[in-house]
Amino acid sequence: MRKQYWFIILTYIIMQFSAVIGIPLLFKFGYAGGQPTKENLLHAQGLWSVISFIACLIVVLLILRTVPKTTLRNEKKDSVGLSILWAIAGFFIALFSQGIAGSIEYYVFGIGRESENTKAILDVIQAVPLMIIVSSIIGPILEEIIFRKIIFGALYEKTNFFIAGLISSIIFGIVHADLTHLLLYTAMGFTFAFLYARTKRIWVPIFAHVMMNTFVVIMQLEPVQKYLEQQSTQMQLIIGGLLS
Repeated sequence: MRKQYWFIILTYIIMQFSAVIGIPLLFKFGYAGGQPTKENLLHAQGLWSVISFIACLIVVLLILRTVPKTTLRNEKKDSVGLSILWAIAGFFIALFSQGIAGSIEYYVFGIGRESENTKAILDVIQAVPLMIIVSSIIGPILEEIIFRKIIFGALYEKTNFFIAGLISSIIFGIVHADLTHLLLYTAMGFTFAFLYARTKRIWVPIFAHVMMNTFVVIMQLEPVQKYLEQQSTQMQLIIGGLLS
C-alpha cells in the first residue's frame, strides 16, 4: 500500500476520535451553549462533525493529489457514459441489496429494522441541519476513498473480489458502530465494491453512496414521515370507498 494511503487512513482515524477533544473545546469557548445538556451535546456533536469532516476531506484530497494516477489492477476504465449509467443503476442496486439484507436480518435473525446509527445521525441533524451535508455527501466521499479505493483496492490487488469485498465491507460495517446490522452494512459494502471493480472509477460508488444516504435521510425526516402517513391514510380511504 502506498505511504500516502496510510496517511489518509491515519487522518480518518484522527477525525473519528477528534470529538473527544473537539466537543469540550466547543463548550469551553461557548459555541455549544452553557451546560452539557442533551440538546447542547447534540448541537456540539453536529457542529464538531461538520468541522472535522470538512477538515478531513480537505486533507485527504490534498494527499490524494500526490498519488500517481493509476486504475484498479491497472485495467482499463469503463467509458464515462457507461460509468454514469452504472452510477445511477448503483443507487437502485444499493436500495435492493439493503432491502434484501434488512429482510434477512428481520425474518431470519429477528433483528429490528431500526438502525441505532441512523437514529443517532437523525437526532444530530435535527439539532444541526447542516449535518445533513456530512451524512449525505462528505461522509460517503470519505468512506468510498477509505474503504473502497484504499482498503478494497489494496486487498483486490493481492486476492480476489470476494475476499477483498468481504474484508473491506466487514471493516466498513464495524466502523459504523452498529454491529446488530453488520450484515446490512456488509451488503452495502459489496455493492459499492462491485461498482468500483466494474467501472474502475471511484466516483461511481461515491455517487451511488451519496444518493443512497441522501434518500435514507430524507425518508426518515419527520415532515416526510408525516406526509407519507397522510398519503397512506388517504389511499386506504379511497380503496375502502371503492370496495364499499
